[in-house]
Amino acid sequence: MIQTVEALEVSVHALGVRAGARGGDARSAAEDSLEDYAFRYVPRSFRRWSALSVGGTALGSIAFLADFSIGASVGLEHGTTNAVLGILLASVIIFVVGFPVAYYAARYNLDLDLIARGSGFGYHGSIITTVVFAGFTCIFFALEGAIMAQGLEVAVGIPLPVGYVISTVVVIPIVIYGMRALERLQFWTTPLWLALALLPLIWVVFTQPDAVTEFIGFEGASDGTVSFSAVVASAAVCFALTPQLAEQIDYIRVMPPRRAANSRSWWAAFVFSGPGWVIFSGTKQVIGLFLAVYLVTKVDPALADRAAEPVKQFLGMYQSLVPDWIALALVLLLIVVAQVKINVTNAYSGSLAWSNVYTRVKKRYPGRTVFVIFNLAIALSLMLMDVFSLISFVLSLYANVVMAWFVTISADIVINKHLLRLSPLFPEFRRGMLHNWNPVGPVSVGLASLLSLLCFAGAFGPAMQPFSVLIAIGVAVVVTPLMAIATRGRYYLRRTSDGIPSPILDSEGNPSGERLRCHVTGYTFERPDMLASAESGPRGELQFVSSLALTLDDSDRYVLPAEPATTLHPDGRGRML
Repeated sequence: MIQTVEALEVSVHALGVRAGARGGDARSAAEDSLEDYAFRYVPRSFRRWSALSVGGTALGSIAFLADFSIGASVGLEHGTTNAVLGILLASVIIFVVGFPVAYYAARYNLDLDLIARGSGFGYHGSIITTVVFAGFTCIFFALEGAIMAQGLEVAVGIPLPVGYVISTVVVIPIVIYGMRALERLQFWTTPLWLALALLPLIWVVFTQPDAVTEFIGFEGASDGTVSFSAVVASAAVCFALTPQLAEQIDYIRVMPPRRAANSRSWWAAFVFSGPGWVIFSGTKQVIGLFLAVYLVTKVDPALADRAAEPVKQFLGMYQSLVPDWIALALVLLLIVVAQVKINVTNAYSGSLAWSNVYTRVKKRYPGRTVFVIFNLAIALSLMLMDVFSLISFVLSLYANVVMAWFVTISADIVINKHLLRLSPLFPEFRRGMLHNWNPVGPVSVGLASLLSLLCFAGAFGPAMQPFSVLIAIGVAVVVTPLMAIATRGRYYLRRTSDGIPSPILDSEGNPSGERLRCHVTGYTFERPDMLASAESGPRGELQFVSSLALTLDDSDRYVLPAEPATTLHPDGRGRML
């Protein structure tokens, strides 16, 4: 990855702070190229890519093939019309919910965990959301790895268990090198992926128009009747893809500062690679349904549910156009490229999430490689348990918790910050500025998840089961502001001032690039990452401490005291005084 002074300093601190930055640890950490700001603000010195470059890299990660399988699964069960309407419903809601969260990530250069800290969860409370997201990366790594293993079995006869191991190991060399390696991979492989996936499809559509007619009229396992319950049931599976936005955020948090000169490219890159990822995802789901219908109506009606497997879908389409041996080669190439593109992102984002949780709990950082291996071990276990065969059930179940979590954060940003003005507009994330726990987020997520899961399990009757995810969304939207009102916003901030006289934002509203020296580590960090230290200098002068040093310090010696609760209230613009 890019070895800026800032990046090297982070690695030095991450392993050296807790032990007093011992020389041996510091030198070895300086050679570590694994740090990608797993639990801190991304500084300007690291964000050297253009907005369009970041956006293109982020979009490269949505090449996952699970979309094709999800669209096919809901279509085979509910028919084309219900499935397409369900996909559209889910896509619109995901875009609306994801927009404010993604904007905060791109504007303030924070990952989802850091945003959640100041958006209703507190410094330790956001661990809940991070664990939910880390679980998503494991599940989707397993689904994508299983698809690659299926491709290896069909193309070259490799047994599935061996294919699972291969699909897991192949991403490790890329993931450990961080953002720069991912940027290069996504840039060079995206055109190839698009050509392999879309050109044959376009040929089929234009040369076999009756295939389109069959697709439009396909009834699936239902009687073809369009019903709201079937539409919602289709959408429920699609909602499980919502955490993909958190993976998009791991890219768009390195967006450059938004200025007048780059405003158009900044907004275009943000919209399409941030919340707009769902446009491409929904399109792929519809394509997956088309391919499944094409298989069962034109190629092999006996395939039934196996038509939801992307390997079968693309192999059947290729075999209708080219000789079998070419079809097998093309399928293998497509599967491998797509799987590597998305699973390096799953492994990368998952390792960041796990390292974030571990570091705050244990106050030490053993290096991201440990968490890469940990994340992949869980994913491999899920593959060996054949999670792919339960894809619809697993995703429908998981969607209830996912939407409770995401809607809570989004509702806090939109309602509590901008409408009620009970939550500070700036997404605070630094230890010492926040309470460890804010009941707003955990209560909202807990109640929304509980009620939606009870509905999913049939506690409210079979007629209500398809609506479980909508219950999660509705409860989170209502409970999040109600909790903020009930607590009068007193648990958002422990302090309103970080003790530093200079502003945290520049004149254009971007995080300041001013650099200050951390007296604990001796290195400089950018202004948004710093606080005044409770420990004065030798002559009583003001000293500064980095948020990273506070994260890894197991004492409170540098943490400023809490301010009286009576001073913690919002002003007319939603900022806390």
